[in-house]
Amino acid sequence: MVDLHAHLLPGVDDGAGALEDALRMCQLAAADGVTAAVATPHQRHEWWPNADRDDLVARFESLLSAVGATLALSLGAEIRMDSELLAEVDLLPDGSLLPLAQSRYLLLEVPPTRVGPDPRAIVHELAIAGWRPVLAHPERVPWLAEEPGSLVELVERGALLQLTAMSVTGAFGRRARECCTFLLDNDLAHFVASDAHDVSKRPPVLSDAFRVIAEGWGEARARRLTEDNPRAVLEDRAIQKDVA
Repeated sequence: MVDLHAHLLPGVDDGAGALEDALRMCQLAAADGVTAAVATPHQRHEWWPNADRDDLVARFESLLSAVGATLALSLGAEIRMDSELLAEVDLLPDGSLLPLAQSRYLLLEVPPTRVGPDPRAIVHELAIAGWRPVLAHPERVPWLAEEPGSLVELVERGALLQLTAMSVTGAFGRRARECCTFLLDNDLAHFVASDAHDVSKRPPVLSDAFRVIAEGWGEARARRLTEDNPRAVLEDRAIQKDVA
């Protein structure tokens, strides 16, 4: 399996606090059957802006050296959406933003309240510019989860949706689980990732969600969301949206 969203980079946000914590997370992920992961620190978040790209790269290289062959790691970021996002994306490949594994995929965090620019417009602009916007954990964004039908238009505009493994299993509550069910029932989910922050409360584990999806929607769907589509991101190619 491939985990596209995990807060493995130490000392930069609410994820791994120190290198030792990050190493334990990587070891747990590997033991769970994850072969590759993307370290995705917050960027443009009010608490964790992480605008110094060189610092993030240096921390990642230290983590990569320490992890060794335990887990294949890439660097990306969970990037907060706001009115200034498009201007910063226009600076790429320069600037501070980190696409997933140096690809055309951007992992985007929708604000928890309905403020700021319409995410449909942002998704549309990114898609026509050749980017592949991935919305992180939409089932845990209250105003999206309460109206899951609103996610249909986002997908139509070009968004790809990443569900959190613990939402799929019900560990994040009924609303998140019901939103995941709606998205899976309607073929609107494209990735499942751990959004891991530690080894206990929010661990880098995908196997439980794999089993839930395999039992409810078939093993081919589970493989596509945890293996095939995430691998396409690492290889910077289009995903398969149809479900066998």
